[in-house]
Amino acid sequence: MGDENIREVHRQLRVSQDKYTYFILAVAGAAVALAIRETHGTMIVWPHVLVGLAVLCWGLSFFYGCRHLEYVNSSLYANVDLLKVQNGIHPEYNSSPQIALAAVEGIREAVQSNSDKASRLSRWQFRLLIIGALFYIGWHIWGMVLLTLALAK
Repeated sequence: MGDENIREVHRQLRVSQDKYTYFILAVAGAAVALAIRETHGTMIVWPHVLVGLAVLCWGLSFFYGCRHLEYVNSSLYANVDLLKVQNGIHPEYNSSPQIALAAVEGIREAVQSNSDKASRLSRWQFRLLIIGALFYIGWHIWGMVLLTLALAK
């Protein structure tokens, strides 16, 4: 596989990952809006604890998704610097091979660190979306049980 093919596959992977992150961000935002709409004008009762936990999870999912994107962008920015240093065109690190080598190592460590953090944040973004959905479903089931008990009296 040539360099151009590798770059194209990498570009498609990056686009796909970004779409996935933005999709989960949109779902989390829509879920919060739905929960607010469903509870608007109602009195606070104990079953609302579950919907509150769902909204908390979705809010954290949204936050983690935004942080994930920040780390991805930081990694991409560092990768540009890495390529500049490796090609000898970085304005700060082109004077000495030893300095350039040290810069390459430092940038690689930063990219790896950012990548690891972005990966963890992405996993938690998804997990919290699902946990929030489970709390929301639990809220609906609890409400149905309470309604059934009230009608059975």
